[in-house]
Amino acid sequence: MVQIVEITDKKYPELLKKIGGPAPKKLYYKGNWSEEIFENCLSVVGSRRLTSYGRRATEQLVTEIAASGVTIVSGFMYGGDEAAHSTAVRAGGKTIAVMPCGINIIFPEYQAKLYNEILENNGLIISEYEGNFLPQTWSFVQRDRIVAGLSKAVLVTEASLNSGSLLTANYAKKFGRKVFAVPGQITSEVSKGTIKLIKEGAEPVMEANDILSFYKILVSQKKEKPLVLGEGTLEQKIISYLKNESMEVDSLARILNMPVSKLGTTLSLMQLRGAINQESGKYYVN
Repeated sequence: MVQIVEITDKKYPELLKKIGGPAPKKLYYKGNWSEEIFENCLSVVGSRRLTSYGRRATEQLVTEIAASGVTIVSGFMYGGDEAAHSTAVRAGGKTIAVMPCGINIIFPEYQAKLYNEILENNGLIISEYEGNFLPQTWSFVQRDRIVAGLSKAVLVTEASLNSGSLLTANYAKKFGRKVFAVPGQITSEVSKGTIKLIKEGAEPVMEANDILSFYKILVSQKKEKPLVLGEGTLEQKIISYLKNESMEVDSLARILNMPVSKLGTTLSLMQLRGAINQESGKYYVN
């Protein structure tokens, strides 16, 4: 059921109200509106052309941050937004989706399953537009100011130089909020935006604790299980290469100067033990 909160209401988010004139006078919403969900919000945005590196970074960071009680805010688009929302849901955390369209529309519509999962897990769907208003180019920009305005900080996982994620980061700067960015490869187009942000003063993020300490949440002291490596030194060599970059089996076989068939068996055994993982044909260290 759609409900409305006006800027004059006591339960209107205080941080959003503080952005001044651009704050929406009304917010339409579905889901679990509570004071708690707005207490500690982190906006997480990224490229719509999210790479496997960007998705892994998002999942690694958001899993721990959401599980620690920080609400993940994003704009519900495919790519970086989708990864942030879905990871928060899987981690059992809270998430808020800010829509660029009317509150009765799911956009993009093929993410209906995620939309429903957010609501089923005590999350929120928010829009400043009522009814069946269709998204416009300018409404995405308007949405970005709400994404930034709801949160104490913004995390940009990946962004090209013309990415909408940089607009969200710029709103955050304008509103006096903290900006975090994930460092990426200098050869990647979707890392140039985050590198630019870091050069301009955004704090680079290497682990979830970099952000949790900003929220004054007890930094976890996780003890990692020691990785038991077999097969002599072969698995150690594989780990050492994959720590630097994800690789396809053919490339790894050439570096190790061994048959793909033999290497493939070792990689499969390492996957079963959880030492490595595979995505889009490339292996990487968990």
